[in-house]
Amino acid sequence: MRAYELIKETFSRKMYIWIVHICWLILYCFFWVLLLEDESDFGQFLFIWGGFFLPLALSAGIFGDDIASGRICVLMTKPFWPGELYIYRLVGLALQGVLHFILAGCVIHIVHIFIGKGTLEGLEIWLFSSCLLFIVCSALSTTLSIVVSRAFNSLLLFVAVASAFFIVSMLSWHYKDNTGAKVFTLILRYTGPPFQLLSRLAEGEFGKYSLIIGQYKLIKGLACITHSIVLTVLYSIVGITLLSKRQFTYELN
Repeated sequence: MRAYELIKETFSRKMYIWIVHICWLILYCFFWVLLLEDESDFGQFLFIWGGFFLPLALSAGIFGDDIASGRICVLMTKPFWPGELYIYRLVGLALQGVLHFILAGCVIHIVHIFIGKGTLEGLEIWLFSSCLLFIVCSALSTTLSIVVSRAFNSLLLFVAVASAFFIVSMLSWHYKDNTGAKVFTLILRYTGPPFQLLSRLAEGEFGKYSLIIGQYKLIKGLACITHSIVLTVLYSIVGITLLSKRQFTYELN
């Protein structure tokens, strides 16, 4: 019952959450109807907007708002392990992501039937990769929300990802033969949200950016999925540790 209540609360903690879902679904439809030229373009659009920007919108202040308002003191006095609060919040976000991409697939199928534009080939793998990215970004954003005031965790994650992309691009261009630059680029690539890994998974280039390389496509695909799951677990462990060690006695405003 406690798990159900906390997961349910994550779904409805802000009035605009369902409006965000609806707006994103409408956005997919507009892109498919008005801007679609190549099916891979829609896959990449879905990947960025659904896999990255959507979790930022849904996870904004997921812990920061409770901490700033003092409500976290009430939640933390409940007789349960603080990590449960983090896990149920993240599970609530993950379920939103799964539901969102199922609805996105249904909506695009309906639009395709009515207008007969484009092809649905490969849509399922793009939806799956986007969902994995959504969960990884949700875990990272949720962890940031424990240490960042209010809803700035999403803004911080956006800035961090944009900065990391810029740094990697500059290093790859200017110092492509420098060993130190290569090592730093690999660290950012494998510890940050797996954009390249999951986009290559959706495009069929299995395992190219994965730490685990298999001989067969199935093994390589599983390696990509495993890498994303490992990142989610690592981000969650950091978040649970931070939540367990923080003192909220004096957080009331």
